Amino acid sequence: MYHYAAGVPRWPRPLGFYSLTLLLLFSVFARAADEPLPSWQGSARQAVMDFVQRATTQGSADFISPADRVAVFDNDGTLWSEQPLYFQAFFALDRLQKLAPDHPEWKNTEPYASMLQGKLSDALKADEHAVLRVVAEMHAGMTATEFSAEVAQWLATAKHPVSGRLYTEMVYQPMLELLVYLRQNHFKTYIVSGGGIDFLRVFSQQVYGIPPEQVVGSSLKAKYVVQDGVPQIIKLAELNFVDDKEGKPVGIHQHIGKRPVFAAGNSDGDFQMLEWTTSGEGLRFGLLVHHDDKKREYAYDRDSSIGTLARGLDEAQQRGWSVVSMKKEWKTIYPSN
Repeated sequence: MYHYAAGVPRWPRPLGFYSLTLLLLFSVFARAADEPLPSWQGSARQAVMDFVQRATTQGSADFISPADRVAVFDNDGTLWSEQPLYFQAFFALDRLQKLAPDHPEWKNTEPYASMLQGKLSDALKADEHAVLRVVAEMHAGMTATEFSAEVAQWLATAKHPVSGRLYTEMVYQPMLELLVYLRQNHFKTYIVSGGGIDFLRVFSQQVYGIPPEQVVGSSLKAKYVVQDGVPQIIKLAELNFVDDKEGKPVGIHQHIGKRPVFAAGNSDGDFQMLEWTTSGEGLRFGLLVHHDDKKREYAYDRDSSIGTLARGLDEAQQRGWSVVSMKKEWKTIYPSN
């Protein structure tokens, strides 16, 4: 065994949403064609390139068939930012504020009360899946198409409270390059996230070049109905599957059907996904993104209530996983405006 350390719904979107994301992907692809991973430097970049070279060299003992080149990526904190709250939490908060006048009982009901007071961290401490539960309850009875349209509209207009950027502008330039680089070498890239699968599938194609069928995430229960002669998928107010921690390998097994050879995450919520990936036979790669750049993004790991990274840091070296320092090894964080 060799380890290295280290069908979208078609609703209208504003032109800016398309132009920004498509231009980002085209620019990343053009740069990657000239120089792989141009925003990377240091040992993690070299480790990724060495892995890809060994995996794709015909006749090599480490050669991986293109059919088996499966790469999985966490989303929050790995492909885009996650501070000071998960971005889907901001979506839930905006929806909650909008509906609150019609629900005075929420002022005395958790986790609604804490969320309305801006104390989402308190709500998450009491229930780590509070955001998903709130999203489920607030969107119960809505069709899948209506939910997707609402998410698309929110992403096109809502801005991060600190950076002032659209949330889709807060993707990591180095990770966009990594996705392109892997796909150029015939790896199939998947998102495996604790976030809601229906939320992620709205933008995964445009932002990451990952089609919706290659997204694995937490899900709500749903049912099929025919309303006024029109078939619909209706969302229910009940969690179906939580794709986090031990759930990630299960989600990979159920949705993808084979063990990945490359996995990237940023927190202990991704530990089992990297463990599952790198414990397989043959050439494998595990990557952890370390948030240590307070100036350009955020600096957090062991003591953070969001994106905690402790066990991963402690065990990365012995497990042969790469840990990339955002501060030292990424030349830039976000794509240029």
